[in-house]
Amino acid sequence: MARDFYSVLGVSRGASADEIKKSFRKLAGKLHPDKNPGNKTSEAQFKEVNRAYEVLGDAKKRSLYDEFGEDALREGFDPERMRQYKAWTDQQRAGGGGGGGAPFDIEDFLRSVGRNDTGDGHYSAGGGDIFGDLFSGRGRRQRGPARGPDQESEITIDFASAVKGGTFNMRIGDAGDITVRIPPGADEGSRVRIPGQGAPGPRGGPRGDLLLNIHVRTHPFFRREGDDLHLDLPVTVGEAFRGAKVKVPTPDGPVTLKVPPHTQSGQVARLKGKGVPKRRPSADATAGDLYVHFLVQLPTVDSEAVQHAIETLDQAWTGDPRERIEF
Repeated sequence: MARDFYSVLGVSRGASADEIKKSFRKLAGKLHPDKNPGNKTSEAQFKEVNRAYEVLGDAKKRSLYDEFGEDALREGFDPERMRQYKAWTDQQRAGGGGGGGAPFDIEDFLRSVGRNDTGDGHYSAGGGDIFGDLFSGRGRRQRGPARGPDQESEITIDFASAVKGGTFNMRIGDAGDITVRIPPGADEGSRVRIPGQGAPGPRGGPRGDLLLNIHVRTHPFFRREGDDLHLDLPVTVGEAFRGAKVKVPTPDGPVTLKVPPHTQSGQVARLKGKGVPKRRPSADATAGDLYVHFLVQLPTVDSEAVQHAIETLDQAWTGDPRERIEF
């Protein structure tokens, strides 16, 4: 039996959207295949976490999941017909008493999903599955071509492609090789719908869609927080003390950044609009920002000249640099 999606993400059923997103990011970062190479257990948990967030991170899907459980996620699920059926069963348990809402005729319902009256008050299953037809909203009356079901697949892309977007070739079952476009701003757990690349439709109907789950490899230097990027940038002691102009890589190409005089390690500079593009751009939606964290680097060469320079720097201190640190 599948685990409850709220339990998978470690949140309560009343959790806010921000709490759900925060928990997902934490778990996805911990279980990511790049951090657990060859660990099948972590890989399975990673997929489970992504599936849970796909549902709970979407307000509409979450609402249906809360009401009907995982059945509501099946292709073609008809919530109104399910509500009618549940209302009818509740009436029967209560002794046939009426309830609110539109009247529900079980005889008509069974006939509509293709049941055959056997003449003894029972219905045979020759025409279809009552529960299966709840997911299509129709029964044997649908005789012409029908759209095929959607299918899911996964793709792992590099960090830069997730931020900037790109096209990729991949093989999908009997559909063969296809080219898919990942839009700029994709993130771990994002999904892309590829029309017409799902399963073939019955009776010659059109194919369903392909739902592509995206995984993103970690970057050796950049990290992402929402639409913002962060970079730890090494600078020399001289650059930090005197100030300098240095090159900084960004998704749009390198830019020149001014290092202020007397810069300390951990000091941050913000490059506005040099972060992750918005997935759904609009007139008032700009890209995120790039935050550059300066890290003052000491020489690693063990020489007399370096030793003398370090001693000179030490003598420049007039107090304890840690005197203000307290618990």
